[in-house]
Amino acid sequence: MKYAFLIPAALLGLSAVPAAAQDTAPPKPVTVSGSVGLVSDYRFRGVSQSDENLAVQGGFTIAHESGVYIGTWGSNLAGWGTFGGANMELDLIAGFKLPVGGGTLDVGATWYMYPGGFDNTDFIEPYVKLSGTAGPVNLTAGVAYAPKQEALGAWYTNGTSAAAGVYDKPGATGDNLYVWGDAAAAIPDTGLTAKAHVGYSSGNKGLGPFATSVAPTGEYADWLLGVDYAIPTTPLTLGVAYVDTNISDREAAYLQPSFSKGQDGVGSIANGKVVVSLTAAF
Repeated sequence: MKYAFLIPAALLGLSAVPAAAQDTAPPKPVTVSGSVGLVSDYRFRGVSQSDENLAVQGGFTIAHESGVYIGTWGSNLAGWGTFGGANMELDLIAGFKLPVGGGTLDVGATWYMYPGGFDNTDFIEPYVKLSGTAGPVNLTAGVAYAPKQEALGAWYTNGTSAAAGVYDKPGATGDNLYVWGDAAAAIPDTGLTAKAHVGYSSGNKGLGPFATSVAPTGEYADWLLGVDYAIPTTPLTLGVAYVDTNISDREAAYLQPSFSKGQDGVGSIANGKVVVSLTAAF
C-alpha cells in the first residue's frame, strides 16, 4: 500500500543500548522520517490514479518511542483518480505499533482526502498489519476494512450513467475490504532489494459519487514484482516494478469511459505496466 514507506522498519522497536556501547547516544523519544519522489504512474491497488502519467509524491511520519505515530502522504492525480478541486490526494495516517513475538503489530487508520473536491469522496479506512522476518526475507501481512460510507457507495451502476452525470442511486453507501501481503529481500553485494506484493479487494460493484471506485469491478486481485536499487552515498532509491490486476477489459467494460486513459473509453487503466520510481528518504 502506498503509505507503507512512511513508517520505516527502524521505528518498529528501539532496542536497548548494549553495555559495550555506553558512549552511544540513547534513542530519541520522538523521530521524524519521510520521503519525496517521482513515479511514472501512480497505481493504487493496481489501478492508475494519475491517468498513467507521472506523479509527484511525498510524506512524513512523526513517531514516539511508545509506538504511537502520525503521518501524512500526498500525490497529484489525473483522470480516474480525480475528484475535482486541486486534483490531489492527501492522506492523514495515525496508529500504534507494538512488538508481538518476533514481529511487530501495527494498528491504525488512513483518512483519504481530496482537497477542494467533493466532501462525500473522502473516506476512512482502519487497518491492521503484522510484519516480521523469515530468514533474509521481510514479510508483511495486512487487512484494511473501510466501513460503509458514501465515498464507497455505488451511486452510478455503469459508466454510461456517469458520463451523463445522472446518479442511479444518490446517497448510496458501501464498504470495502482489502487484504494484502508483501515480501522483500536484499540481494547480497548488489545494492538491490527484490520485492513482491499481492492484494485482494472486495467492495461495491459500481461507481461512487465522482465516478470512481475502490473496488471497480466489485472484487479483484492485484500484484507487483520488482526491484529497488539504493544508490550508494545518496538517500536515493531507484525502483522498477511490474504492476498488474486480474481485471479484464470485458469485466471493466461497464465502467467505461471512466476506466481508461484520457477517459476516452479505449483500453483499461488496470492492465499490466512497468512502473519506475525515484525516491529520496530523509
